[in-house]
Parts: sequence; structure tokens; C-alpha cells
Amino acid sequence: MQEIRLLAVAGSQRVGSFNQRLLDRAASLAREAGVEVTQIRLSDFPLPLYTPQAEASGFPEVASELKALFARHDGFLIASPEYNGSVSAALKNALDWVSRPTGAEEGTAFSAFRGKVAGIMSASPGPFGGIRGLQHLRQILGTLHTLVVTEQVVVPFADKAFDGDVLLDGPPAQFLPVLVRRVIQLAPISA
Repeated sequence: MQEIRLLAVAGSQRVGSFNQRLLDRAASLAREAGVEVTQIRLSDFPLPLYTPQAEASGFPEVASELKALFARHDGFLIASPEYNGSVSAALKNALDWVSRPTGAEEGTAFSAFRGKVAGIMSASPGPFGGIRGLQHLRQILGTLHTLVVTEQVVVPFADKAFDGDVLLDGPPAQFLPVLVRRVIQLAPISA
């Protein structure tokens, strides 16, 4: 049987990011369940701002590399900070580049996303835990033909929810394994 492969990415590029800590814990849970997990940092993919003009002048190699990573995985674990009630610009820009058709895909959209599954989560020092941004992320991923599981995890008051890199016990710590299990259950296995 082929092993499930998940790509884990945080929409935050901040050093010490609560969302990166949350994602690290989710990735660890997936590995404990026997899933192959590739963790990436968006800061390792210095993408130009997506515009049709930028795309027309040549698809950046770094965007091709990122798209290939998304395409090789069966599903995604995505942690997104909330910026002004939405997702971070870095995450949105990455999703925009990865969604673009290239080469033989011309005329077909969303090949790196179509039919895959995602689990989404957010951590914020505020009282809502980033839930408003997750609504936008769910909508974006759905538009890209990715099934976003109904379970999601929000970590409010994230500055008090972690002890170093450890997510302290409480509802987010209890719901995170449920989210990861659901993604694993629904992930299509690539041939």
C-alpha cells in the first residue's frame, strides 16, 4: 500500500511564529500516525508578487519548485495567521502561484490542488484564535478544488497557549489530533 504524503506549510514567516509551532505539532502527530510529512517554510521560497504580467514574463523557477511540492502530496496541513481578518499575503501569494497552469497543463487549472484534502488551523494572541482568517482560507482552498475538512483548530491567546514549542493542554491540544486524523482518513493516496 502506498504511503500517504502530506505537505505542511505555515502562512507566517515570523521567527517564533505561533502558527509554525502549531503546524509543527500537527506534523508530528501525522508522523506518529505513520504518514510521510514534508514541512516547508514559505521564507525558503522567495516568490515575486503574483500578477498576470509577472507570470507572462516567465514562470519563476521557485514557483515551479513550490508547485511541484504541492503536486507530489496527497493533502495539506496549513496553519495561517490572521492578518486583518484574512490570510497572510505570503500564503495567498504562494497559493496563487501554485494554482497557475504551466507547460502541458495549459487550459487546466488547480492541478496541484484538485481532489486533495486540507486541514487548516490558526493561532493568534487575540481572543478569536484566527478564525476569521480560516474562513477565507477555507474559501480559497475550496475554489482551488481542495476538500477542506470540517474540523479546524484555533488557538486563542496563543501567547499563553504554548510553553516554548509545546502546545499546552486545553481544547486546541485536544482537537488537533482529531483534525490530523480526519485529514489522514480523507487523503487520496497517489499512485
